[in-house]
Amino acid sequence: MSKATTNQVNRTTTTYLPLAVAPSQVLRGENCLKESGEAIARLGIRPLIVGGDRTLKIIQPYVDFITKKQQLITSSASYSPDCAESSLQQLQSAVTSHQANLIIGVGGGKALDTAKLLAYQCNLPVVTIPTSAATCAAWTALSNIYTEEGAFQFDVALDRCPDLLILDYGLIRTAPKRTLVAGIGDALAKWYEASVSSGSSSATLTIAAVQQARILRDLLFQKSPAAVANPDSDDWLEVVDATVLLAGVIGGLGGANCRTVAAHAIHNGLTQLRCAHQALHGEKVAYGILVQLRLEEMVQGNQLAVSTRQQLTEFYREIGLPKTLEDLGLSNISLAQLRQAAEYACLPNSDLHRLPFTVSPEELMAAMVSLPKDH
Repeated sequence: MSKATTNQVNRTTTTYLPLAVAPSQVLRGENCLKESGEAIARLGIRPLIVGGDRTLKIIQPYVDFITKKQQLITSSASYSPDCAESSLQQLQSAVTSHQANLIIGVGGGKALDTAKLLAYQCNLPVVTIPTSAATCAAWTALSNIYTEEGAFQFDVALDRCPDLLILDYGLIRTAPKRTLVAGIGDALAKWYEASVSSGSSSATLTIAAVQQARILRDLLFQKSPAAVANPDSDDWLEVVDATVLLAGVIGGLGGANCRTVAAHAIHNGLTQLRCAHQALHGEKVAYGILVQLRLEEMVQGNQLAVSTRQQLTEFYREIGLPKTLEDLGLSNISLAQLRQAAEYACLPNSDLHRLPFTVSPEELMAAMVSLPKDH
């Protein structure tokens, strides 16, 4: 057999990981949820709707309208207390009892993560309907698992993105402004983490993801202040698209190696503390970006990180993102609690170790408490 033939055989027999870049279909528009019944019905006529107790009540008028128009047979189930393994077991029973052939996730990141993972476990199609712009969970092929008390445990990579994403701007607009601000913080991390973990990659799709992350950062810098100030503006629409959709594109193109570094690891550490649970995901991540930059300054002596952190701090102040532990509501955190969060963030399998230098829990603690309150 010739060398060329051998190479051809090797190429055809190599096993490739699935590339989950985007949902099969995205519907977006003002009050588009009421017009989405036909697209939903094509996926299944016996949907189980998964969400939090409050969200399920909010969504019920939409469900009633779609159910009547499309003659669907629906049932609802709460994912509470959290996106936990015990909740998933209960929801699997609900799938069986309803004979569901479709999962619809409604709500924030944890509700959507639960619905996606439930659909994956039950081999069913899934529809995601975000009720805020706080995360890109409606887009991604990933679910985070927490304990019943809300502490992060691990994430699960799924084999595909959702079958249908419905981004209803009218529904998103009813969410508190704080959720959009948190979504901006979560989306910003795409650049600050991807540029560290994958900035020197030569892989085509990774390069594309990193450059998209840079564009996302610039777009958010330009449009976020006006978007936060006026939810009826075009800038608001663009920022919602950025936090829910474009941030998800970057995760899909870049994959796990381009997804998270220290900012999300610090978020995961903080979730181990009950006193930090009042802070939203994106708020903790935004604070984690500043800590990551502070680590680059402290450990590497990186002066670019100093100026970058100062620029970010000004932006955070303008739109209302947390800059310190005090801003996160953790002014009374004990040394033992801080160590617990730092040690979790520094576990051997943590994404924090994608930094180009080693970080000890003591160094992380020092960075977390030494962020200046003002510049």
